[in-house]
Amino acid sequence: MSPEDTEELGYEIAPWRLRWRGLDLDELRNTESTFALSNGHIGIRGTFEEGEPRGLPGTYLNGFYERRPLPYAEAGYGYPEDGQTVVNATDGSIIRLLVDDEPLDMRYGNALFHQRTLDFRAGTLTRVTEWDSPTGRRVRITSQRLVSFTSRAVIAIRYEVEPLDGAVDLVVQSDLLANEPIESESKDPRVAAALDNPLVADAASAEGMRAMLAHHTRASGLRMAAAMNHNLHVEGAEQHQIHADGDLARLTIATNVPADGKLQLTKYVAYGWSAQRSSPALAAQVEAALAQAIDTGWDVLAQRQREFLDEFWSVADVEIDGDAELQQAVRFALFHVIQAGARGETRAIPAKGLTGPGYDGHAFWDTEMFVLPLLTYTLPDAARDALMWRYRTLDKARERARQLGQSGVMFPWRSINGDECSGYWPAGTAAFHVNADVANATARYLAATGDEQFAQEAGIEILVETARLWMSLGHHDAYGEFRIDGVTGPDEYSAIVDNNVYTNLLAQQNLLDAAAYCALFPTSARTLNVTEEEAAHWRGAAEHMRIPYDDALGVHPQSDGFTHHAEWDFVGTPAEDYPLLLHYPYFDLYRKQVVKQADLVLAMFIRGDAFTFEQKVANFAYYEALTVRDSSLSACGQAVLAAEVGHMDLAYDYLAETAFTDLHDLHDNVRNGLHIASLAGTWMGCVAGFGGMRDYGGHLIFAPRLPPQLTRISFNLCVRGREVRVDITSTEATYHLRSGAPIPLTHHGESFELGAAPVRLPIPDLPPVAAVQQPFGRAPISRGEL
Repeated sequence: MSPEDTEELGYEIAPWRLRWRGLDLDELRNTESTFALSNGHIGIRGTFEEGEPRGLPGTYLNGFYERRPLPYAEAGYGYPEDGQTVVNATDGSIIRLLVDDEPLDMRYGNALFHQRTLDFRAGTLTRVTEWDSPTGRRVRITSQRLVSFTSRAVIAIRYEVEPLDGAVDLVVQSDLLANEPIESESKDPRVAAALDNPLVADAASAEGMRAMLAHHTRASGLRMAAAMNHNLHVEGAEQHQIHADGDLARLTIATNVPADGKLQLTKYVAYGWSAQRSSPALAAQVEAALAQAIDTGWDVLAQRQREFLDEFWSVADVEIDGDAELQQAVRFALFHVIQAGARGETRAIPAKGLTGPGYDGHAFWDTEMFVLPLLTYTLPDAARDALMWRYRTLDKARERARQLGQSGVMFPWRSINGDECSGYWPAGTAAFHVNADVANATARYLAATGDEQFAQEAGIEILVETARLWMSLGHHDAYGEFRIDGVTGPDEYSAIVDNNVYTNLLAQQNLLDAAAYCALFPTSARTLNVTEEEAAHWRGAAEHMRIPYDDALGVHPQSDGFTHHAEWDFVGTPAEDYPLLLHYPYFDLYRKQVVKQADLVLAMFIRGDAFTFEQKVANFAYYEALTVRDSSLSACGQAVLAAEVGHMDLAYDYLAETAFTDLHDLHDNVRNGLHIASLAGTWMGCVAGFGGMRDYGGHLIFAPRLPPQLTRISFNLCVRGREVRVDITSTEATYHLRSGAPIPLTHHGESFELGAAPVRLPIPDLPPVAAVQQPFGRAPISRGEL
């Protein structure tokens, strides 16, 4: 049968896997992203083993980048001089196949059967293809690959070929390939800058079935080594040869496989990279990792992969009844977030994870505000590691603050190694809120874990140095208010504004947290030269922080004067002109009331304790009419607030938009990698939205409520050594203490202590709420139509 005779092309809905049925070469770039494998240390896109056809091949090593100059029409003081771009490293996933001298190429012959399956519990990508060659030979190819969570330097691929119409001559070529040519056709600034042969060969070696290539980057001076080794099982005689030189190492195997036989090749690939270690040292490192992988073997690696994920899912899983596709999307999201953050280990979590070259491989504030909440409550060690990356870049952040004439630290808007890489001041350096975001994530982690060792080693210093920035950046005006002027908030369609509410509220909390932790750990405070007077100044600035409010409209302006701007002409904006940043000048966006992504709405989620319920209702309605969601970060925050103020159908639509951002390619750019923060926002929409979970200083508050389309949501949280499970139905919520000591909780304003016995509480009826409107043409797609 042909693919046309099977089920419709596309993803199959299943609770614990993502399977694509049939062959659709036009979708290769997208499925290479969705089928990407990573452990936070190494990532490989879901390309075919045969190397061609391909969409956008990519092998990414966390923190391995090339420098490139940032061009300016007019230079200015404080402008970053260099950018950084993630490098497509040596590809070790290639296994070419020739069937009776005919190369296996899915563009030719006939794919009688083809499917690829990403297994969320096994942590593997499996591919099964039955191929009829142009010369009429028929074979079945089964491959399975993993990027190991437990042996973080190792990728393993099991590749099997079975003849389906009699004995066949096979040739297999297993490659290490550096400097793969990559095509980049887009002028979208979010797409990675094209790199031409970024790797310079240093060394190559080959012996038996093992080979190694070592390279360095031209400008950043980073070194890397990649090595491969193999186990071969085949019935009958075989011949093989191996060579390595420059950018290519290749093992070639020739054999005749009998009619009932099978060729099985297991390939192990190891990577190492460093800014300081020599090429010989890196070569020795990857050789050692390979030796360990060969000794461990495929079966044990696969078993350990599943055991690692079993432990993750026991805490992180979110169960949904009533929408099977949404359930799949939620687990897809959680799986890719754990892939992005599990083994980064003091390196950044990029906005695309290690799934593609989008955003040049940079990390943004997305990590702290969207990804780390999920990791903090499910895999806190990974959250700690991500925060340690910020801590280890403090010296760079101090230097940047001094360059800008400020005290404390100034974390970069976008970066790979901690240096600022944004070439656009208003949407880069001026986004000072990134410092409050880092502080917020630090305080959240400390409150949720009680990790005193991290507090004393890193956390308090992060809080202190960010607090010092606000005291330098802000000032008390003639009326006694503490102002923070000339900054850019999360909304990138506003810039260089005074008193952005999000920034000021998070800075306020930063100042209070810094003072509180210095009081709790006076030795650490003395080490950092924090005096009682300085801490008192922090508390005073926080107490008098300016939070703008428009009395006439009864809402908080996003920043001073925002509600006085002219409104954007939404009715006159064609649908094809979104996203606006690609079709209109920033000059016009900055002076109009139009919001790219949730800003004040996000502030009402993160600092919900600073708003009354009535203010949240009014603010949400006002900004809902202005927010165009040109960022994938927007819908999840809108989902959370929509649920809190009672727009349950809207919250459900926004959660679906968040969850399906990549699976449905809603922003038409999944080919460049997944949106890791949006995927994490799916968890946020479930837990903080329909679970109503808030964490203010380590005290968990819940206000659960389901949309009518769902019948149950369940999730778990790790808090200070306890594991809490929450089961929500349309009428009640049941709280379970799965492990640890009793814990105080709050349910819809009612405080209780959760101990060994489950606590079942009713969900109150919704208060009436007026309908809200979105900008013309920008309402979310109804879940029923998505």
